[in-house]
Amino acid sequence: MRPTGLRAALQRQWQEGGWLSGLLSPLSMLAGAVVAAKRRAYRAGWVRAERVGVPVVVVGNLYVGGTGKTPFIIAAAQALRERGHRPGVVSRGYGVQVGIEPRVGCGALDPALFGDEPALIARRTDAPVAVHPRRVAAARALLARHPDVDVILSDDGLQHLALARDVEIVVQDERGIGNGKLLPAGPLREPPSRLCSIDAIVTNRSGAPGSLPSAPASVRAVDMMLAIDGAWRLRDGERRPLDALPRDARVAAVAGIGNPGRFFSTLRQAGVQLDATVALPDHYDYSASPFAALEADLILVTDKDAVKCRHLDDSRVWAVTVSARLSDPTFFDWLETRLHGHTPA
Repeated sequence: MRPTGLRAALQRQWQEGGWLSGLLSPLSMLAGAVVAAKRRAYRAGWVRAERVGVPVVVVGNLYVGGTGKTPFIIAAAQALRERGHRPGVVSRGYGVQVGIEPRVGCGALDPALFGDEPALIARRTDAPVAVHPRRVAAARALLARHPDVDVILSDDGLQHLALARDVEIVVQDERGIGNGKLLPAGPLREPPSRLCSIDAIVTNRSGAPGSLPSAPASVRAVDMMLAIDGAWRLRDGERRPLDALPRDARVAAVAGIGNPGRFFSTLRQAGVQLDATVALPDHYDYSASPFAALEADLILVTDKDAVKCRHLDDSRVWAVTVSARLSDPTFFDWLETRLHGHTPA
């Protein structure tokens, strides 16, 4: 299934520009003015960002939608733990009505209460997670419940300036900055010039090939690939290497993520012959099964989907687990060095 109609046209305009993008440009100019005013207020000290007492690493993106932040955050949390840190994660908890007080948990979290990405991060890293639209509130609740946390990773918090940060990392993919315009005429939350003020750019190269402009000289740049670790069956947790799954099966792939095509591309690059693909909306809740009508012997889903659809009890469904691999093996050493230079307020 592919995006059709207005959505597909808008996505093409976001990449290449055109009449629709031009028609929406006045709204983008208004959005740009709002973004600039907000940043100016913080720079001038009219509004103060709050420090929470431990270093904060913000991982975000300019391009709206999925670029690969979640696997990077998982890799960062694991790498920091290997280096002796005790990381925690704060997130918006997209699609969840959190309420006044933040929710804090670790281990096997209910995605209906925490959101699919925070639930996946908690399961893969064992790091404590807090969710709330206000990242400062989430960070303070996390530290109150887990005072041993010594570094916070903020998931998708680049535009949430109220939480002071010590390192800013942008994760992008082969789409880069698209047509370079802000929403709705383009795909960007902030102008391309924002890339000059961050600390690092991680480029997810797991999708279709793309030609991207060079990173600013002041910004550390690294490429990321998503490597398949294997698959596990949702019904009983059985794990197998991907090449140990039945070879003569009719295979379908289903993904409810920001960029489903990247998941399908990763599978094909791994040698999987896909007979059908189903691209669902990002954060699809799986209250209704998308599997029943599929004529397939084997259905592959992402780990992010898996945290929400185990209740469907379909023996054909296997989740594919991926891990981030960086082109620069010293990247997380650099990150740790940056954290050591931080003096808590």
